[in-house]
Amino acid sequence: MKLDHLALPVSDWTASRDWYVLNLGFTLEFEVARGGAAGLGVAALQDDAGFTVFLEQVDAPILSGQASVTLQVDDVDALFQRLSATGLTFLAAPGRQFWGYGAVLADPDGHRLHLYDETSMREKGG
Repeated sequence: MKLDHLALPVSDWTASRDWYVLNLGFTLEFEVARGGAAGLGVAALQDDAGFTVFLEQVDAPILSGQASVTLQVDDVDALFQRLSATGLTFLAAPGRQFWGYGAVLADPDGHRLHLYDETSMREKGG
């Protein structure tokens, strides 16, 4: 069994698409302006390993913060510095977390993103 994709409800699919592409380097696989269950728009983004995240605009309040997505990055400290310099605010700076070493960021709808890299996790996480 292999996890193939993840769908995240968003309040503005184009703004979320741009945020994930600009800040985290996802690439656009496809988008449908009137796609999704509510017909409000959906974008399919891929990470560099080919995993797809569907950002689907919904017509209901976003219930975020009850789950999190963990993303492996090249260098969590460098990414933190780069994104912080653009004005993004992190929920937690890189450091020891209960799950190891990494940072925590929220997307525009409040979905929590745990960021880590293998080297820092191995050297600082445990």
